[in-house]
Amino acid sequence: MNITRENIDALNAVVKVDIEKEDYNDKVEKILSDYRRTANIPGFRKGHVPMGMVKKQYGKAVLVDEVNKLLQDALNKYLTEEKLDVLGQPLPKPQDDLDWDAEKLSFEFELGLAPEFDVDIKPKKAITQYNIVADDKMINEQVENIQKQYGKLVSQDTIEKDSEVTGTFKNDEREIENTVTLTLDKFKGKATEKKFIGAKVGDVIELKTKGLYSDEHELMHALKLTHDEVHGLEIDVTFTVTEINERELADLDQELFDKLFGKGTVTSVTELKEKIKEDAEKQFKQQADQKLLNDITEYLVDNTKFDLPAEFLQKWMQTAGEKELDEAEAKEEYEKSEKSLRYQLIEGKLITDNDIKVTMDDIKDHAKQMIKAQMAQFGQMNPSEKELDDIAARVLSNQDEARRISEQIISQKLLDLYKEKSNLKTKEVTYDAFVKEVYGDK
Repeated sequence: MNITRENIDALNAVVKVDIEKEDYNDKVEKILSDYRRTANIPGFRKGHVPMGMVKKQYGKAVLVDEVNKLLQDALNKYLTEEKLDVLGQPLPKPQDDLDWDAEKLSFEFELGLAPEFDVDIKPKKAITQYNIVADDKMINEQVENIQKQYGKLVSQDTIEKDSEVTGTFKNDEREIENTVTLTLDKFKGKATEKKFIGAKVGDVIELKTKGLYSDEHELMHALKLTHDEVHGLEIDVTFTVTEINERELADLDQELFDKLFGKGTVTSVTELKEKIKEDAEKQFKQQADQKLLNDITEYLVDNTKFDLPAEFLQKWMQTAGEKELDEAEAKEEYEKSEKSLRYQLIEGKLITDNDIKVTMDDIKDHAKQMIKAQMAQFGQMNPSEKELDDIAARVLSNQDEARRISEQIISQKLLDLYKEKSNLKTKEVTYDAFVKEVYGDK
């Protein structure tokens, strides 16, 4: 066997593999001999079928299969030994007139080569790193939400501004009939709120769906319809009041603190607010980190310039998926995935250049921290190491889950690298200001 390579340009190459008959003949003969011993062909005793007949029936298929195996092994070994960084998979050049009986078989494969480039993670213009803080307004709202959640319901005769109202939305024509509990602050306009205030159990309130809620998801819940069904919906509905309650706030006492955080963990309103602030800002940090990672990723993709073997990749995409694509479909798929491919190459370069590694201990420790956090949500604050080890072992026995955790660790290590070496400016904002600045509205 002989393998040679011709570099077409910096991103494309052709590998030629010459295979001699002696490279595969012994293996083919052995397989055919085994077939002969086990073949059941009418008119012949088992093991006594003429070899000529076996070769005629199975020879070509066995030859093709063995040559393909040999090619695959040889190509993989060659790419490894030559340290070729290829994109996609080698593409065999079509050979319609191949003579499988020849003493020497020659095959050619197209390769798409990964480009060489440098990555600069330090932009001239600083990228914003948000530090999101929980302000007094948010903390006080959260305290009130807790008091409402753990408070008790007191029956009312008439609907007031802060009432919790249970009733049934109905529209016979659209076969809508759904019972919900709602609060008046969710409605879009004051006019709707006024229709409810003063109403009693048994009263029927007539409403229009257009402009009833600011958020379509609220209308979906109220009418028990899908997103497509409520989009642009303009019908009349009735709401029949069946129950009216006032939410009496829970006292901020030790009993409530223990219920929320475990016995003695929080002992005062001041400590409660500190705990709320701490927990909120932990979640905010995750959002701020994700925003930073997205912004740096976008910067790197837009500012790290290199060419790709686009024609090769589009050709490869035609047969790489479950469904075969035509040229136009492959081009469209390539254009959709080009940014993602570019970032994969940039990420790989950063991982190599900065010697970023993920060990099995890293994966196990990360899994245990995730499990511990999940158990804490259900009140299991101090699981034993054996419990954590056993659950982690079960989680990591799933290869997809282990891969997902490994990718999370890589992302975190890259984020740490960016924070250390990139050009960042810190901006402290409240959560409301962050949402408004990043997403345009609250």
